[in-house]
Order: sequence, then C-alpha cells, then structure tokens
Amino acid sequence: METIITTSVKKAAEFIKKGEIVAFPTETVYGLGANVFNEEALKKIFLAKGRPQDNPLIVHISNVDQIKSLVKKITDSAKIIIEKFFPGPITIILNKNDVIPDLVSGGLNTIALRMPSLELTRIFIDECGVPLAAPSANLSGSPSPTTWRHVFDDLNGRIPCILKGPKCSVGIESTVVDCTKNIPVILRPGIISLEDLKKFFPIVKIYNPHKTKKPKSPGMKYRHYAPKAKVILIDSEEDFLRYKFDKNKAAFIGFIRVKDFKKSKRVSDLNDYAKNIFNFFRKCDEEKIEYIFCQKVSEKGLGLAIMNRLIKAANS
Repeated sequence: METIITTSVKKAAEFIKKGEIVAFPTETVYGLGANVFNEEALKKIFLAKGRPQDNPLIVHISNVDQIKSLVKKITDSAKIIIEKFFPGPITIILNKNDVIPDLVSGGLNTIALRMPSLELTRIFIDECGVPLAAPSANLSGSPSPTTWRHVFDDLNGRIPCILKGPKCSVGIESTVVDCTKNIPVILRPGIISLEDLKKFFPIVKIYNPHKTKKPKSPGMKYRHYAPKAKVILIDSEEDFLRYKFDKNKAAFIGFIRVKDFKKSKRVSDLNDYAKNIFNFFRKCDEEKIEYIFCQKVSEKGLGLAIMNRLIKAANS
C-alpha cells in the first residue's frame, strides 16, 4: 500500500468518504481516523495499528451539535466540561447511542468524545462530513506520534493517507473524564488537570484501575507509551550516577543538569516536559539507546499526567 502525504484537507477527506483511514494532526497527538459509523473502516484502524479490539477509540467531533447523534444523554457534568473546555485537549465519556458500532466502544455501552482545539482538525472533520473515531496514529504500544514524520515512520505502507499538519502543541494525549454520573471521574490524566476541573466541580474523583478488567479509556490496560529502551525513573543526579552503564547507550530527560552527559534533554517546565516526552523516546529508539533515565516530578497539575506516561513506559 502506498501512503500518500498531503496538506490538502479535501484530498484527505476523500479517503474517509471512500471507507478508508487517514492519519491527521490534533493539538495532543496525531490520530488515525475512520468514519465512526462505518464498521469496515473501523476494522482497518485496528489492523493497521495492531491494536486489541477491546481498547476503546475516541470519537473526534468538529462541533458540539454532533454529540446528540452519538449519545443517549448529555449529563450535567458533561455539559459543564463542554461549556468550559471544548474545544480542547479533554475527552468525555457518556452512554452511547445504539447506532455506534461496538468497535468504537470496545464492547462497552459508553463512548468517548472530544472536540480538538486545532482548527485544522475541525476543518478536516467538517470536510469528512462525519465524526471520526481515532486512536493515536502509531503502532500499538509505541510512543505516541507528535509529528507527521512519526506517523510515517510507524505506518508507512499500512495506511493510505497522512494529513500533514503542525507538530502537536500539547504532546500527550487528552484528559479523559467519565461523565456518565453526576461526579466526574478522571480515567486518564492530561494537560487539563484535576485542579482545573475542581474549579467547576465540588468533587472530582480519580479512577482506580484495579477495580475493573475492561478499560473505559485508551491507555488504561495495555502496554502503552513505551520506547524500545528500558525506561528508568530517577529523582536526582545522585540517583542517576549510581547506575553503571555505557554512556553512549543511555539518555536522560528532565530538569536537572547531568554532568558530562551528551544524550540529554533538559526541559524548562512541565509543559515543555509533556511536549517532548514522546519525541525524545522516538529519537532514542533511532539512536539505539538502551536506557532512558527520566526525572520524576510531583504528581500535581500536569505532573500527574507526565508521571502517568512515565510510569507506564517504565513498567512496559
């Protein structure tokens, strides 16, 4: 299969209309989309990624009016998030309409929805004429793609089209919030934090992953975010220097300055850290790095999302 790279929204949308899949940019990571109502097209996503079919997809919309055709009810908690955070890097979980294929929901009775803040994405969805069900546009389990080149590296020859757009400004996946009940529950942390949500809700819960075997959100169950190298989490330079390794086969990302260590990425703040995690992992894979040392951060604000990704990568 030839993979076409295009900057034309119209050209890329033609593939969706023909029942194909297309990789496209968002502000978080690149997605791999198909018509949410076309079951045969949806199957192509799982085949291209090597993705388990019980791992739910996120449905991307271009305007809030589309939500009514996808869900049974928009709850009060969902209405607040839609009003305060849409469009943006946040996903809501609601009970789905019966017309939604089970492939979208991983066999659950719920659906994950978000409206990206990147205008190019919304224009593309409008041109497609339907909402797009889309996981990240990478091979399942590998670091998420934050540039069109990352998508090409993983999926060249496996998908027909990549809509070329800008480098993702956020760099990690959206916050996912279960809004099926009155009290919102964070299933996957993201740049919109617990503290951000608490400005509008008296109570916000964080999901305990040990309570169920079925994932209600992507990134909850399977190997995720992991480079080929072994990821090791450290607190300080002293922790780092305790390890015995070949410096030519190791790399570091974090705030601290590690002396005489060339393969490193110093970040300036949490936003910079989030934006660079997956790109750094992929560069390490290209250079055949065997050990990646990542500095731990406080699990407050965006730090919760960063540690979520780092812990999953380290445990994979």
